Amino acid sequence: MMTQPMSNEFVDPTLVVQSKDVWKSFGELDVLKGISLNVPEHTVVCLVGPSGSGKSTFLRCINKLESIDAGGLWVHGERVGYIERNNRLYEMNEQQIARQRREVGMVFQRFNLFPHMTALQNVMAAPVTVKGVPKAEARQQTIALLERVGLADKMDSYPAQLSGGQQQRVAIARALAMQPRLMLFDEPTSALDPELVGEVLDVMRQLAHDGMTMIVVTHEMGFAREVGDSLVFMDAGVVVESGDPREVLANPQHERTQAFLSKVL
Repeated sequence: MMTQPMSNEFVDPTLVVQSKDVWKSFGELDVLKGISLNVPEHTVVCLVGPSGSGKSTFLRCINKLESIDAGGLWVHGERVGYIERNNRLYEMNEQQIARQRREVGMVFQRFNLFPHMTALQNVMAAPVTVKGVPKAEARQQTIALLERVGLADKMDSYPAQLSGGQQQRVAIARALAMQPRLMLFDEPTSALDPELVGEVLDVMRQLAHDGMTMIVVTHEMGFAREVGDSLVFMDAGVVVESGDPREVLANPQHERTQAFLSKVL
């Protein structure tokens, strides 16, 4: 059951993501316990914290892969997954949810590429089938995206012929193919061999430089320090501490943040 919806006068349409007291439970386990977070346009927010702290679940809620149990969540001023009418909430149907998801690109730990499709075909698939982009136009756009992620020479390769880092860069290009206004990254380098991490982070650095709004769940503290506009430390379903990444990493204020960073820095 949803809580009473927040009045529209409190919703800031200039924010890309706005969450207010978001709760999510799986059975009796409360995974998110009142998450409030604002993400302005053209910023990079890095979510860090121990496994099980709720970071990935929060990303999945933003993209409506999970439904929240209480609170409010908005992307570009539009409530995620629900329509407000007469101060009541009505759950969106699948078609309406799919429309919302088009605005959000998501890159997972695992690449989830179609093994029977080339890199070119993997990236082209969604624009053609979901948005109805003509194949010739989609092909041209896909080639440009593969060039953008440094894989123009791999467009005819199948996933099994690519390294993990190359597969993840194809996955990023695939997400970008839908021309999202927000990109979500769920530990995009955690499944990669250490020597392949840098090539994926380089693509993400360029996206940030180009002004893409990004929320990144990561253990790469160097990336957070260098690229992040905000660092949010989560533990046990709550935001423990947040602020400028350089300040939080250099001088964490909360004891729990200090303990965590002492093990990862």
